[in-house]
Amino acid sequence: MMFDWNELGRSPRESDLTRIQASTNYNPEKGRFINRKTQAITDVKKSTINWKIIKDWFTPGIDRVPANKLPELKPNLAAFLKPSKNLKTIWFGHSSFLMNMGGNIILVDPVFSEAASPIKSFVKRFQKPILNLEELPDINYILISHDHYDHLDMKSIKFFVDKDVTFVTPLGVGSHLKKWGVQESRIIEKDWWQTATFDSITFTATPAHHFSGRNGFDANATLWASWVIKSNDHNVYFSGDSGYGSHFKDIGTKYGPFDVAFIESGQYNENWQDVHMLPSEGVKAFKDLKAEKYFPIHWGMFELSLHTWYDPIQQLYQYSKSENFELLAPKIGQMVNIDSPDKNEIWWEQRAPTTLTKLSCCGPSSSNI
Repeated sequence: MMFDWNELGRSPRESDLTRIQASTNYNPEKGRFINRKTQAITDVKKSTINWKIIKDWFTPGIDRVPANKLPELKPNLAAFLKPSKNLKTIWFGHSSFLMNMGGNIILVDPVFSEAASPIKSFVKRFQKPILNLEELPDINYILISHDHYDHLDMKSIKFFVDKDVTFVTPLGVGSHLKKWGVQESRIIEKDWWQTATFDSITFTATPAHHFSGRNGFDANATLWASWVIKSNDHNVYFSGDSGYGSHFKDIGTKYGPFDVAFIESGQYNENWQDVHMLPSEGVKAFKDLKAEKYFPIHWGMFELSLHTWYDPIQQLYQYSKSENFELLAPKIGQMVNIDSPDKNEIWWEQRAPTTLTKLSCCGPSSSNI
């Protein structure tokens, strides 16, 4: 059982702590960031910690992990990098994806380690990354949503320590990056509703309903966020992790409409709706955001809940047909031209039953989810 203490990162301290304490989203009495619904995390813990849930979690489930390797395509990086006004993306599974946005190459929540956990025998990947870190093109920006292990990966961050990359994160997350060797001058931290402006692109941190922490004692020491990413030609929304709430409508009203919304759409459970959306809620968020296309993320690479690996995409595909919206569901590694996407290949049915499974329920709260 391999464990690296450096993976825990470092909570904000000294001048970093003083700076984040000025945020209106920080509660100085509790010493942590808070959600709009301040009771949310307490409610989640109460509803998820009991003997039945613990038993269910450690009982082998049905199809939580694929029996075979999921279909994947080696990305055509030459086509991805070819200058164009088109918005292009490559999904690596879960919440990791690459975007070419007007020549700006953006890597989002990169997790290339063998596991989304400091203990490498836990929360292992379904399969190896379609690209090694060394095979990635030159990256201009790395965007982080929050500090959970399935979104912030030390191995992936350290690969870029000596490269010309700008890291854009919510408040406090930069403390982890500095612990791992990233120069402070290359880290941009933002509070909700604040914008980082560059020559031809902007990143605006927007609210999410979630939590943070990496070691069990640093709950909500750093902020979590969704992001609006805007270039001269495109407007993109990335949800990070979030329960459903009025913030989606607020974001849609203030920054929408969006060409595409990357929305967390997996690892859900009826007992933790305050911090993760069910598929039906993801659809509501998509409509609130005034987005043109729905790109589901946060599924297809790690087992972090009790539902089958294919339940998210099966539900969303059915919703896309019944409610008439455009769903983008590529294979892992497949390049997607967001402006003119290919028709979905129903690849998940090659590996899963065609009938929709009942939503699984009730797993323990974790700093990984």
